[in-house]
Amino acid sequence: MNETLLRELIAEVAAGTLRPEAALAELQARMRRQPFEDLGFARVDHHRALRQGAAEVILGRGKTPAQVGAIAASIAQGSGNVLITRATREMHAAVTAVLPEAEFHPIPQAITVRREPPTRGRGTILVISAGTSDLPVAEEAALTADLLGGPVETLYDCGVSGLHRLLGELDRIQRARIVIVVAGMEGALPSVVGGLVAAPVIAVPTSVGYGASFGGVAALLGMLNSCASNVTVVNIDNGFGAGFTAAAINRG
Repeated sequence: MNETLLRELIAEVAAGTLRPEAALAELQARMRRQPFEDLGFARVDHHRALRQGAAEVILGRGKTPAQVGAIAASIAQGSGNVLITRATREMHAAVTAVLPEAEFHPIPQAITVRREPPTRGRGTILVISAGTSDLPVAEEAALTADLLGGPVETLYDCGVSGLHRLLGELDRIQRARIVIVVAGMEGALPSVVGGLVAAPVIAVPTSVGYGASFGGVAALLGMLNSCASNVTVVNIDNGFGAGFTAAAINRG
């Protein structure tokens, strides 16, 4: 059950190509499978798209490839697109066994199934990374946002140690509706970007850094203490959370 299906049924009834009784029967058949499907090891939430604007996303970590494949197949029945984060190539093989069009993205370690055009929002989401080492998290954010509420642009390796790289793209940065800034080390970049734009800035601390970075805690604390009023922060390495939130804002 999703918004696309509901709109299609309503349009067909309005056009006279589908009788109201047939549309009702289709809805009732789908509702009998709602709001979730019990797979024994997982309860797939088929009403997620109606409540949150996007279908349930699978976290691959901690699951077996067989479990991921079964959950993906279930989600695909009610949603054209599927997103699996923190995935492996073994999981990809299990998913392609049931959904042959599944694509593996090696940098963010994610799997996507695209059967419908991705949802588009009201503006552009720009993903900025401080360094190349931050790319796995930045790419997770970009992939999530693109699938759920893009369009998305990226601007990578623009950290504060070479600020001219960022300032050279100022026009592009200021055109974005939402900016996601991904940084490790001391986590200063979101504050810099926040002072340059009127758009909301979603800061993502990464675990990139040396000993005193404490696995991203230093960057997290730096971002939480930002003096830029438009900066909000997600958890360490949570590119998915940043991308999902940016997409939700952009759809609104």
